[in-house]
Amino acid sequence: MPTSTSPTCRLVRTGRAFDGKQGFRYFEGIAQETVGSTHICMHFLTIPPGGRAKAHKHEHHETAIYVLEGKARMWFGPKLEEMMEAKAGDMVYIPADMPHLPENPYGEVARAVIARTDPHEQESVMLLPELEGLVPAK
Repeated sequence: MPTSTSPTCRLVRTGRAFDGKQGFRYFEGIAQETVGSTHICMHFLTIPPGGRAKAHKHEHHETAIYVLEGKARMWFGPKLEEMMEAKAGDMVYIPADMPHLPENPYGEVARAVIARTDPHEQESVMLLPELEGLVPAK
């Protein structure tokens, strides 16, 4: 009997984790590497108290975030000059190529589900070290 190469539904359990270029640890989820997706990735992120990502952007890919627990801040804009705070129940949209730097300066863990239009979790990540010093450390 021939083996089908057609896409099919897949179940992913979020037990395995990886360290992202951004400086956070992500729980593996939906990606080309795990399920063969072609236009989307989705994973789970925990930001510990005091956690801070590296300034970065996702070239050519949009990001959507749903905050499940806690709260976090995100600096964004060409020079990271804008800031928003997101808390449990909030959704955040980040357009393609938008520099941003998320952090958790609070005393509780923040947890979120992140989806991106890049099927590879790390392919479109472009670090922006020249912006790091524009956001004061806590």
